[in-house]
Amino acid sequence: MKISLAAVPYFWTKPAYQDFYQQVADTNIDTVYLGETVCSKRRSMTLQDWIEIGNLLASKGKQVVLSTMTLLEAESELNYLKKIVQQADFLIEANDMSAIQVANQAGRPFAAGNAINIYNNQSLSLFHKLGMSRWNIPVELGQEDLKPVIPKAQQLGVELEYQVYGRMPLAYSARCFTARHHDLPKDRCQFKCKDDVEGIPVATREGDSFAQINGIQTQSGKLSNLLNHWQKLQAAGIDYARIVPVAPEATLEVIQALTQAINSNQPTVDFTDHTREYCNGYWFQMAGLEMIA
Repeated sequence: MKISLAAVPYFWTKPAYQDFYQQVADTNIDTVYLGETVCSKRRSMTLQDWIEIGNLLASKGKQVVLSTMTLLEAESELNYLKKIVQQADFLIEANDMSAIQVANQAGRPFAAGNAINIYNNQSLSLFHKLGMSRWNIPVELGQEDLKPVIPKAQQLGVELEYQVYGRMPLAYSARCFTARHHDLPKDRCQFKCKDDVEGIPVATREGDSFAQINGIQTQSGKLSNLLNHWQKLQAAGIDYARIVPVAPEATLEVIQALTQAINSNQPTVDFTDHTREYCNGYWFQMAGLEMIA
């Protein structure tokens, strides 16, 4: 089984991104996704900046994938998407249908992000015809849901990717929840999300973890954690264990622990962080917030 690192979903400074990926380059991870997927107003990094980081990672033997936005709302965002597709060095992660259309018209293969609604063999075949070479499976699909679909993906030669760590992407909206939280209009948000390395936690009235605000994205409050079940995912036919970044240091620790476990074929991943709450119920066909050890 290979390991992939999703694009950072949060808004960091350019030096923070550069330092993080410099350290990622020195790990044994197989594939790294780069780019802004949540909000086009986050402009600390240009496309050329991402390509330069991609070249660094590629020089260290990593496969690099450039990720696209999940919700496009302006012509300028579509033009930026076209530039991502036009570059020929790296695979594309298409996170909405416009990216799939542009990639298909350009004859470019793509990895389908987990915001793309693929839930059955008919959809899988359709997107494969459009150029999909890898499928990042939606987090709500469990092992029983996937049993009829995995053989079809293998028949088509579509690689399968499943999230094993990180906050789950639950929803996207044209409204910016971070701006709303600070009583600011979206168009004058003052880039408040830069103040939150992992977004803003939201609790229920009873004090339980509920969600994480990240600009226009709503994430799960608890982190999905299937690290100790990676062999089960591999046996089911999953090709890539996907890590969604949290804070830089914690993310690097997870990468190191998981790569060590897989490379040594150890079922237990030597990683513990008691400061966080975890869940993995979806894989086990349960409520997503449940946790199976």
